Amino acid sequence: MRYGYIRVSSRDQNPDRQIDAILEAGVDAKCIFIDRQSGKDFDRKQYKELLSLLKAKDVLVIKSIDRLGRNYGDVLEQWRIITKERGIDIEVIDMPLLSTGSDRDLTGTLIADIVLQLLSYVAQTEREFIRQRQAEGIEAAKKRGVRFGRKPMVKPENFEQVKELWYKGELSARGAARILQVSHSTFLRWVTPKEV
Repeated sequence: MRYGYIRVSSRDQNPDRQIDAILEAGVDAKCIFIDRQSGKDFDRKQYKELLSLLKAKDVLVIKSIDRLGRNYGDVLEQWRIITKERGIDIEVIDMPLLSTGSDRDLTGTLIADIVLQLLSYVAQTEREFIRQRQAEGIEAAKKRGVRFGRKPMVKPENFEQVKELWYKGELSARGAARILQVSHSTFLRWVTPKEV
């Protein structure tokens, strides 16, 4: 059997390009599995279902290696399990050199393994550079006085009177929060002194 696997990183991304390529590669539409989530790990519903159906001599078709996953170590481990332990071939449409078809000789397999490791390494390194640049950008913005997160809520005009009633025990914290039209936790945060 030939199966296809598609992953898009978010719900608003369109998988049509991948679907078309996998259909063109000879996979029946009912054998295509699609996940709409990050490739940071392999805890994906459709991917797990696909793995439960794959048997030795089946072929797993993917558009490109990054559709399988984004984490260098995890991709290599999944690749090893699928191809070596379970005897399933993987066909990579955008890079046929990586495909593990049964007609591949020892040299072809060695080259495919080296290219796979190199591509996975480059993808992970790029993700780490992106995270580093993002962290540096946030730090630079903070130094310039840019604030992140929600703006603090402004206390209502009657806050001091309601707080005084609460201190005297004439009003519960929940009752005070209701009067101020804020959440219970917000009221408690406002009346609890911050530790320095």
